[in-house]
Amino acid sequence: MSPKALKGINRPNNLSCFTTVFRSEAGCSERTRCISSGLWALWSLVTVRADHLPSSPCTPSTALLSPRLDELRPLYMDFQATTPMDPRVLDAMLPYQVNYYGNPHSRTHAYGWESETAMEKARKQVADLIGADPRETVFTSGATESQQYCVARFYKAKKTHIITTQTEHKCVLDSCRILEAEGFEVTYLPVKNNGLIDLKQLQETIRPDTSLVSIMTVNNEIGVKQPIKEIGHLCRSKNVFFHTDAAQAVGKIPINVNDWKVDLMSISGHKISGPKGVGALYVRRRPRVRIEPLQNGGGQERGLRSGTVPTPLVVGLGAACEIAQQELEYDHKCVTVLANRLVQKIVSEIPDVVKNGDPDQRYPGKIRLSNCLFFLKWESLLMALKDVALSSGSACTSASLEPSYVLRAIGADEDLAHSSIRFGIGRFTTEEDVDYTVEKCIQQVKRLREMSPLWEMVQEGIDLKSIKWTQH
Repeated sequence: MSPKALKGINRPNNLSCFTTVFRSEAGCSERTRCISSGLWALWSLVTVRADHLPSSPCTPSTALLSPRLDELRPLYMDFQATTPMDPRVLDAMLPYQVNYYGNPHSRTHAYGWESETAMEKARKQVADLIGADPRETVFTSGATESQQYCVARFYKAKKTHIITTQTEHKCVLDSCRILEAEGFEVTYLPVKNNGLIDLKQLQETIRPDTSLVSIMTVNNEIGVKQPIKEIGHLCRSKNVFFHTDAAQAVGKIPINVNDWKVDLMSISGHKISGPKGVGALYVRRRPRVRIEPLQNGGGQERGLRSGTVPTPLVVGLGAACEIAQQELEYDHKCVTVLANRLVQKIVSEIPDVVKNGDPDQRYPGKIRLSNCLFFLKWESLLMALKDVALSSGSACTSASLEPSYVLRAIGADEDLAHSSIRFGIGRFTTEEDVDYTVEKCIQQVKRLREMSPLWEMVQEGIDLKSIKWTQH
């Protein structure tokens, strides 16, 4: 990778903290570590796998860091599932875990005022990232809860028709099934083979009784980016509310809810190097969107989500959003270079690789490759790659051995869907991580192929689909 790829793009140092910058010869491997004095003792306990130490004076990837000196941990290449917390986010959170512990809803003393000020600052940081008004931001426990508000608890007026897609996150699909049981009619739009919806088909599907369209911005499995702006303008022209699940898009691509005409948006903290257990829901004020609360109580968060707002978590979410906004261009370019490096190296060594999803309309850090195993199941490769953390699909469905419903929706047959691996690249991924992952992947695929009688038959020109298998 050439350092020219990142020429003119500097990683900002936006939070006041002790900063150590390590540089390697490749510009994309530059990594900034911000460590407060309170974290230094903890950070110094971190160990690195000796066999993975890069030859250049570059800081090791967080994927190689181990909390115990005697524990060797695999490289982390599953950034769609979650992301490691940015040390600067933890640095921002710590004071509200220890010193500033007041209830943000206590209006009678300084402890409450301090926490409330921090909470409102975080609200503004989240709103700024998506181009919204802070008053339109509601804190939740994560994207799943936000989806529940937008879909399962959407205002039950006379309009009882909802449109979504077959490739939505499982929590949206399950919420739609709940609404169907309550008498709503749900249309599950198919997607094209590239994973994108047909806008003409969406327009034809909208009816006078359609109340909501819910379509994810960036798919969590194949990384395709839907034409959200066009969808938003179409829904606005039809007087239909539009919700988008932006958990995989916020902090990774430029977003402006007003330009996109989005009425509801779901956000997750741990997808943008923030803390787990916190997220946000964007609810448009004009035109006003009515949703029903999931829980009742003290009336916090505009009466939509009662309960004490966890100040440390929302401060962490706000800091993560601020960092993501300032480093978005740098991160996107770096991820793009690393993703291209990974795909090109695998394709050059393993024939018949299929990259799922549209090649252009996508976020580069989410890579789904099929057929690179070629008659090997994904379980076999994941078991072989013990020192690289990869996945076969969404973390929420990883316990199931069924092929990905997203891949089936884009027309992949069962064999192709079963031979698919998901690679995730993020802010802290380095060249060394990518090269090691590619090397191990190629090595294990070749080893498993040599052990497979099916691969030997393919080499002899036998079409496996023409064979009629019998049981003994």
